[in-house]
Amino acid sequence: MSDGTATQNAGIRAAFRRFAALVWKEFLELIRDRSSILMGVVLPLMLILIIGYGMSLDVENVPTAVVLEDTSPTARSMVSFTQGSKYFSPVFVHAMPEAEEMLKNHEVSAILRVPHEFTERLAKGDASVQLILNGGDATTAMSAQSYVQGAVLAWVATRAAAAGTGQATVVSRVWFNDANTSTWFFVPGILMMVLTISGVFLTAMVMAREWERGTFESLFVTPVRIYELILAKVVPYFVIGMGGMLLCLLAGRVLFDLPMRGSMLLILGESMLYLVIALALGLVISSLTKNQLLACQMSLLISFLPTIMLSGFLFDLHSEPIGIRAVSHVLPMTYFLELMKSLLLAGNYWPLIAKNTALLMGYAVLFLCIAYHLTKKKVEG
Repeated sequence: MSDGTATQNAGIRAAFRRFAALVWKEFLELIRDRSSILMGVVLPLMLILIIGYGMSLDVENVPTAVVLEDTSPTARSMVSFTQGSKYFSPVFVHAMPEAEEMLKNHEVSAILRVPHEFTERLAKGDASVQLILNGGDATTAMSAQSYVQGAVLAWVATRAAAAGTGQATVVSRVWFNDANTSTWFFVPGILMMVLTISGVFLTAMVMAREWERGTFESLFVTPVRIYELILAKVVPYFVIGMGGMLLCLLAGRVLFDLPMRGSMLLILGESMLYLVIALALGLVISSLTKNQLLACQMSLLISFLPTIMLSGFLFDLHSEPIGIRAVSHVLPMTYFLELMKSLLLAGNYWPLIAKNTALLMGYAVLFLCIAYHLTKKKVEG
């Protein structure tokens, strides 16, 4: 009995030594491969800086032609909100034809017209202003419309309160984005992109390169077990992926005041789970292609493009056709992005956390089993 126990302990120690040696070997190769370091550490920081500072859905400095047909002090007071505001870049013109020509030439995106009888009708309670928008840019048009309507209503309410004739106000609030900035909605997507690049791209490319060179098969003649080989390959990229993710999370907090309303342990745990999915998917791609060029193309089609286009990162899925929505709900990226947005911006909403975590765990098991099966098939062949 003691001999069996001693033999078992010796086998465990030998397996641990093999695994540690493999992991150390992979870390050394990763350190020597500067391209992997660039993709895993430098690229994430570049993404969050470029997208955070250079990409925004917030509409500001809308060029607006202001036509004051009524030149009374009341009319001028009403349009004063366009001056000194970051949302408008006003151009005062004398007549509608001039403003219409500017709109046709794309010199302005909106026309705000105050008619001749504005002051007279305001006294009677039925005044109106005309707003003409360039529908070619729907985002700018809708934003400009809401800005103008809100400003006019606020001016009318202030005037009514001062005159003692009643008060009307419009109160608006953006949930989960108190700063009303689109950068907060981009950062969870950037975290997803970082983990996808580190997991799928790096793993698929590096593993495919080893299949091409034959160095992967040379390990098959050693006592190394298949699961030891797979784990040793993914551990370094797991570390570099989580490192890049933490750097982006820190940059989002320091540079953009990103709120982290959910549990930090959950944020890290869900990120690790998604990174396991990405690593397993990279292993599957490399085992299927065994070619760097094909691995790069498949990674682009299967992971990177869906991450940007179909996960809800850039486009609201509720406004997409039903076919696109169906495809997006087959992808693990969609569920991870929902989790990150909820945990970072809203807090711990447990029904969503439980549902999406269960789905991500299912994807992780599926891809790991496929990767193990494909590698085992190669060994046996």
